Amino acid sequence: MSHVSSDSAVTTSPPARPANGAALTDSETRLGREAERELRENILPFWLKYSPDPAGGGFQGEVRDDLTTVADAPRGQLLTCRILWTFSAAYRHFHDEPSLAMARRAYDDLNARFWDQENGGLYWTIDAAGKPLNQTKQIYGQVFGIYALSEYYRATGDAPALERAIALYRLLEERARDGANGGYFEVFSADWRRDPALKSVVNGVSSKSQNTHLHVMEAYTALLRVWPDAGLRRAQHELLEIMLGKIYDGKTHHLSLYLTGDWLPRSRHVSYGHDIEAAWLMTEAAEVLGDPELIARAKKTAVEIADVTRGEGVDVDGGLFNEGGPQGLVDSSKDWWPQAEAVVGFLDAYQISGDRRYWDAAEASWMFIEKHLVDRERGEWFHSMSRDGQVRRFPKISLWKCPYHNSRACFEVMDRVAALKAAAAR
Repeated sequence: MSHVSSDSAVTTSPPARPANGAALTDSETRLGREAERELRENILPFWLKYSPDPAGGGFQGEVRDDLTTVADAPRGQLLTCRILWTFSAAYRHFHDEPSLAMARRAYDDLNARFWDQENGGLYWTIDAAGKPLNQTKQIYGQVFGIYALSEYYRATGDAPALERAIALYRLLEERARDGANGGYFEVFSADWRRDPALKSVVNGVSSKSQNTHLHVMEAYTALLRVWPDAGLRRAQHELLEIMLGKIYDGKTHHLSLYLTGDWLPRSRHVSYGHDIEAAWLMTEAAEVLGDPELIARAKKTAVEIADVTRGEGVDVDGGLFNEGGPQGLVDSSKDWWPQAEAVVGFLDAYQISGDRRYWDAAEASWMFIEKHLVDRERGEWFHSMSRDGQVRRFPKISLWKCPYHNSRACFEVMDRVAALKAAAAR
């Protein structure tokens, strides 16, 4: 790996509504304060206290809702990556030693236990003793390595972290890219061979998925911020064109969940959480690329998605349903992560359009979280709430229950409210 300088790092600001000289409303300033308080007084302290494994190093594989640990639980690369991203972002925002120490712990854990020294890339899971379990190369997992390592470098300037992120990016471009139809395949063997028998962790029905491509785009945005490489820029440009032109349906204003290798939809189900998450992440990707035409298309698409999501996917209590379809709701539960993405996606639509309905939707999403999902007794957020108001108590820490969606929503709200304040002051 070659040393890479950060002298030419790309920096961007969150989008903001056109300045009109008006002061922020009470609800705008309050939302920013509440997001920071939730992050600093609940989410981050919970993970600092309960996720580290003091005996084996690294992190607990599973912590139940009652805060007891499962000693023999397998550990996931995704959890370590998302802890690494979260506490790198926390250190970048707050410059505190506990966040830096936690980020370093996650960085060391990722490198020592999940990095495949022989074949490159990251294992999906290891056992409690640190032995590799699922050694397949899940592209969904590889890109969270890029995402987390890029943020760690952004926060600390640690050059080896950037070099590892670049190594993962180059591996994906060499091994996972579909040279015929564009985009990326889902899963490979430990030594990077395609095998139809292998199962993707996010897509068991088709060659490609919205979910994987969404997170490749997210990761490439993070890497492009700190490493404005021409090849990476081309790859990201092509990927955003795929998101906007092949995965996004301009008639329904939803994204296809599963697709064939040549981009034919394989499912008519809609994930409202992924739709609204994709909306703001496409805006972010276009902004970092800096292409005016793509920025305009991404912003238009983001507002279209937010409008349909608000109309179809939001319950009367402000919560976002999990899934729908042509015949109506498919899953009326309200998991924690779609609520977090809804706050950011609606806020992004408000910043783009100035339409107060999207601010109201973002605020309603936050109020739902505060009222129903924040666990005020044991910390962190509950996994889910049913439509009839019953809390679903799953593990607080697991392969999939990580501090990424909710902490990121708080960071985004803080940053976006600050951008609104700056715009209003001009």
